[in-house]
Amino acid sequence: MSTEKTQADLLREQLFRRSKHACEVMDAAQIAEADEFCEGYKRYLDLCKTERECASWTIARAEKIGFVPFEEGKQYEPGAKIYVNNRDKAVILAVLGSKPLEAGLRIAAAHIDSPRLDLKQQPLYEDKGLALAKTHYYGGVRKYQWVTIPLALHGVVAKKDGSLVQIVIGEKDGDPRFCITDLLPHLANEQGDRKLKEGIKGEELNIVIGSRPLMMDGKAEGLKLHILKILHDDYGIDEEDLISAEFEAVPAINACDIGFDRSLIGAYGHDDRVCAYPCGEAIFQLNNPEYTAVTVLADKEEIGSEGNTGLNASYLMDFFTDLAQAQGQNPRVMLRNSKCISADVDAGFDPTWPSVMDPLNSAYMNFGLVMTKYTGHRGKAGASDANAEFVGWLRCVLDDANIHWQAGQLGKVDEGGGGTLAMFLAKLNIDVVDLGVPLLSMHAPFELAAKTDVAMMFWACAAFFEAGA
Repeated sequence: MSTEKTQADLLREQLFRRSKHACEVMDAAQIAEADEFCEGYKRYLDLCKTERECASWTIARAEKIGFVPFEEGKQYEPGAKIYVNNRDKAVILAVLGSKPLEAGLRIAAAHIDSPRLDLKQQPLYEDKGLALAKTHYYGGVRKYQWVTIPLALHGVVAKKDGSLVQIVIGEKDGDPRFCITDLLPHLANEQGDRKLKEGIKGEELNIVIGSRPLMMDGKAEGLKLHILKILHDDYGIDEEDLISAEFEAVPAINACDIGFDRSLIGAYGHDDRVCAYPCGEAIFQLNNPEYTAVTVLADKEEIGSEGNTGLNASYLMDFFTDLAQAQGQNPRVMLRNSKCISADVDAGFDPTWPSVMDPLNSAYMNFGLVMTKYTGHRGKAGASDANAEFVGWLRCVLDDANIHWQAGQLGKVDEGGGGTLAMFLAKLNIDVVDLGVPLLSMHAPFELAAKTDVAMMFWACAAFFEAGA
């Protein structure tokens, strides 16, 4: 049989776009480099399970390599490294370029909040021999996934004297952990008849926090009192202090390798720290760029980017305006000429659940970053739809840097959808498109990402920051 390629074969090679697995386009050294990059990412995931912890970690790392707080009205020279800390929950990092700001910025924006359970402001109660804490879920969680797994509590308590008490319980060896109970199958007939999304209801997400009463003078004085005494003895707080507290219940699970080949990372919080960490690392290595580079690490994306630390607030535009005006530049011209990656995840194709996906327009694990031209749901409602010219420009940047990427969207047209930070950046008249890492089990307490895709996010951000016009 002839092995020579036919004219049709050659034409297919010229005209078709064939997606390839990372192992087809990366050599052993590149795969080893990707694996090594992911070791740092796994450590970050273990240390940064809340938006506050991500912000604190980022600022500490930034300061070590020369970033300084941004000063309104100050003129900065090319190469200057500055940051903005918004209420310890969102961070802006910037490295000034040699070109005037009106030439445009290179912006990479990700979010550092993740789906979780928040304790209510008055959470503590006791009932029938158990001490419990009531929660309110944050973001798009599937509630049944949060029962019968070990949980840790991360929080900050603002006391009336102005002091802050930082609390993390459940992450160290020897720490107690917490849990939400579920019915035993022997008694779950009625629950089993519920629709899956109502299998566990919001008001049933109550965390077990104890079961022994406080004993005083030989008398049992109550479980809730015992819990409050522990909190007071260990942290100096009382029940009223919980009203001005933020406690987040997150999985007490560390990041780990998945699979015999160790090719995947399983962890809580990939969405969207799998993009936030590479965006930060890319700007940390940047020196004297041509265009001013900005990394935005935002809060509140999982609940619509609302609130004064979400990207629907004015703090990012305030920074852009202050930066431009201090340099004698027009902020509107600067933003009109800027280019942005909305660095957020997309759904990876799961062969166990193929019916909700369009195979031609889905992202596949280890096939590179997924470029999502538009988000939204059912008719692109709530979407940012990038213009073709910008998508074409970014394709060139990625291809010239040998970045492995694919095109995709979040499932079939009528199956659902979602939003990202892109729409809020587009409101500022910035060219923006979503580019991120595909995930399996997105929004679950334990998500999966491919190591080669994680590293590609870092290399893509680095190439984007260095890209010319």
